Amino acid sequence: MKTHVEFQLTVPVKTSKRRNWYLASCPILDVSSQGETEDKAKENLVEALTLFLISCFERGTLDAALKECGFVPSSPTVVQEPVKKPLNYVNVPLPFTIDSRKAITCRV
Repeated sequence: MKTHVEFQLTVPVKTSKRRNWYLASCPILDVSSQGETEDKAKENLVEALTLFLISCFERGTLDAALKECGFVPSSPTVVQEPVKKPLNYVNVPLPFTIDSRKAITCRV
């Protein structure tokens, strides 16, 4: 039996216009994209970020990539307000599928 699980990462985005193209970038992960409109540039950035993070996960380098970008775990006892989605943030879906027939009990 397969179960779909999705994590979501909210990251800041910067946009600018160069000639006929809009550029969108996520400085904290050093990923950029472009599009014919600002919305399309952001949409393409979300896709690029999703593929980048999934690729890192599949190669076993996600923890190293996040550490290199300056990510550190925050205290689980600190409850933070969810980040609202202003114009300068995008939500990046990280979809996974769990095959319960192959799953090993999680060791937490």
